[in-house]
Amino acid sequence: MIGLIFGDTDFPKEILKTIKKKKINYLIIDLSKSKKFKKDKKSYAVSLGQFGKIINILKKNKCKRVLFAGKVNRPNFSKLKLDLKGIFYIPRIVKAAKLGDAAILKEIIKILAQNKIKTENSLLFNPEYSLNKGNYSKFKPNKEDLLDIKKAVIKLNNLRQYNFSQGIVVRNNKIVSIEGKDGTKKMLEKSISKKFRNRGVLVKFPKKKQDLRIDLPTIGLKTIKQSKKAGLKGIVIKSRQHVFLDKRKCIEYANKNKMFITVI
Repeated sequence: MIGLIFGDTDFPKEILKTIKKKKINYLIIDLSKSKKFKKDKKSYAVSLGQFGKIINILKKNKCKRVLFAGKVNRPNFSKLKLDLKGIFYIPRIVKAAKLGDAAILKEIIKILAQNKIKTENSLLFNPEYSLNKGNYSKFKPNKEDLLDIKKAVIKLNNLRQYNFSQGIVVRNNKIVSIEGKDGTKKMLEKSISKKFRNRGVLVKFPKKKQDLRIDLPTIGLKTIKQSKKAGLKGIVIKSRQHVFLDKRKCIEYANKNKMFITVI
């Protein structure tokens, strides 16, 4: 039995398909905003502050391991529903929140570990959604693109330890936008250029010192299309440290639009 702690994005749906296909026993702790798994009989809709309920559900079902997938939005702590264990643990979560979203997830993993519940890698059942080094499109970065990529990587590596940024846009060797709390889509909207088309790059790496079992940068067809709309020439991700959805469609779209998809 594995506990699937699911938030938003499409990746949890893909994991669930694989688990059902392999006939693995599971239960879902649904932390998504719209409770998207409510139709599944094995799903439990809970609040992030209901640690007692979450732990009881896992223990009642003899579930000694969990897997996180999907985005869990930072809660409004003043409006959070708390049970007794939630009241006990919430000061730790609030303290971690000051360091960023990655720190919140790390603290939740620690709490689960203290209750003898192991956290698995989110790619455990779907390793095919993470790519090795290489160029996956017909088009490759040129010298100017490589300078943009280098600048983006240096900037991401220099962000503070628990910064929530996983993405950055660089164009003409200048930083155009860094991902904020609103996510990649908003960053790309801010990066739209009428002057420059097919110039610049989106680089998405895990947060600095991130626990690579959880919250990996996710790329899919929407990201590629949003990058094209922003006038960018390509996307760069880190080898085996991401979730790549709709691979075939993404590559076809990149080839059609003279974009590159590169893994470094």
